[in-house]
Amino acid sequence: MMWGYGRDWGMMGGWGGGAFGMIIWPLVIVALVVGLIWFMRSPSYSGAGRSQPPRRSSGLDILEERYARGEINREEFLQRKQEISG
Repeated sequence: MMWGYGRDWGMMGGWGGGAFGMIIWPLVIVALVVGLIWFMRSPSYSGAGRSQPPRRSSGLDILEERYARGEINREEFLQRKQEISG
């Protein structure tokens, strides 16, 4: 006999032993994992409020690639870069 707990208290101390525990505890664990994933994907956690550097235009990226491949010379690159940048 366990002191003061009664006959049905069991080895788990009343915290989910038996068939009830086999159903509830996995559900609690799944809920915690889903909640953690949801929190980590939320905008407040991912830093949506932080200031981010201004996004460069894809035109400038293409221009740099063309210059790197040798399709345009330095003068044309600088001229077009100034036109794109404004």
